[in-house]
Amino acid sequence: MSKVSGAVRVVVPASSANLGSGFDSAGLALSMFDEIEASFTDKPGVQVDVDGEGRNSLPRDENHLIARVMLKTFANLSMPVQGLYLRCINRIPHGRGLGSSAAAISAAVVAARALAGTQGTRMDDEGALELASSIEGHPDNVAACLYGGFTVSWIDEQSLARAVKIKAHESIIPVVMIPKFEVDTEQARALLPSHVPHRDAAYNVARSALLVHAMTNDPDYLFEATADRIHQEYRRPSMQSASALVTSLRMKNHAAYISGSGPSVCVLTNSKNVEEVISLVPDDFDAQQLEIAEAGASVQ
Repeated sequence: MSKVSGAVRVVVPASSANLGSGFDSAGLALSMFDEIEASFTDKPGVQVDVDGEGRNSLPRDENHLIARVMLKTFANLSMPVQGLYLRCINRIPHGRGLGSSAAAISAAVVAARALAGTQGTRMDDEGALELASSIEGHPDNVAACLYGGFTVSWIDEQSLARAVKIKAHESIIPVVMIPKFEVDTEQARALLPSHVPHRDAAYNVARSALLVHAMTNDPDYLFEATADRIHQEYRRPSMQSASALVTSLRMKNHAAYISGSGPSVCVLTNSKNVEEVISLVPDDFDAQQLEIAEAGASVQ
């Protein structure tokens, strides 16, 4: 057993899930990054310093999400821990549907695996995805955070998370439109029905299949591929302005969708249309032109 004596620094991207039709499966890593620095200490317990998002509200001890996930990962690796120090630099907005919790979970697993040294090699990338997904509750965001790029994830017959990374078309430009208000992910998920009409399920299955083609080979199909009938409309009551923005953008033939559980809106566009897309952002939303982050959570 040979754990790391110094600190490790992990950089992890934001992510946009669902991409309209690919509910709980499609994910896209975005060029907005959180950072954590982690090290073992001789002092028992956990100390956490936070800069940026959540600096006035997040726990500073073992109750912090990253600390909890790291301790769980160490336990899975049979790695005893006396003390732990964390410094978190949070740039991904919280409660906006841009994968802040998935980024924290993914960064924590990667950092713990790195700090564990040779012991960390017991957990491969699939094991990291399984653990992160089991904590997050679904694999779409954590797959993008861990693998980077465009990902498709699923739960296999053994109830384990699986994912593949697929090279996205180089012309695609993600624009995120971030409102000032937050939406609780669990509350947004609670609005979803337990069953949907067969015709709506078939509608989404066809478009999620088309989504892979549009994201990788022919972005001209992105408008049709990001259409949805099984989750966004049901969540409208929790994010009226964001839903109205998606409707408005799609009426102008832009591939807009609610990012994850919302309330941020994401548009998949190109260099020809990006200025028009940004010009359509209302005053109560902040627009950011990003890139697809090809690298997932990594030790720097």
